[in-house]
Amino acid sequence: MDPILVDYTTYAYAAYLGTAVPLTLWVGRTLVKHGRIFLLDAFAGNDSLADAVNRLLAVGFYLVNIGLITKSIEASGPIVTIPEVIRYGSQNLGHAMLVLGAMHFFNLFVLSRMRRRGLAQAAPPPVLPNAYLPQRVGAA
Repeated sequence: MDPILVDYTTYAYAAYLGTAVPLTLWVGRTLVKHGRIFLLDAFAGNDSLADAVNRLLAVGFYLVNIGLITKSIEASGPIVTIPEVIRYGSQNLGHAMLVLGAMHFFNLFVLSRMRRRGLAQAAPPPVLPNAYLPQRVGAA
């Protein structure tokens, strides 16, 4: 007699979506809230530009993350045990988090380069020294 297998695939999908989507919303809100200060500094205090870039980054974050979550929802076969449910959810959630982390660090890299360039342009020009220190004899 064959044991009756319960198909947990729908439950795995629901658990994955029920975890991944709220996590995405929380991370997105956190990035928007705390990213504004960084963007204000990167854009030399230009409020409207910093807020516009912040909103555009948030939209891109949500589109890429929700797209990744929904694209990776397909299982390779039926999920028939609770450990398979956990494995499915953790693998997909881990993949999404790694991709988002890489995106986040890439954005920080680009914005820090923009900030550095802006600070260099706003720096005063170098000036010639107005005095010279005498060189000590016998100093190595």
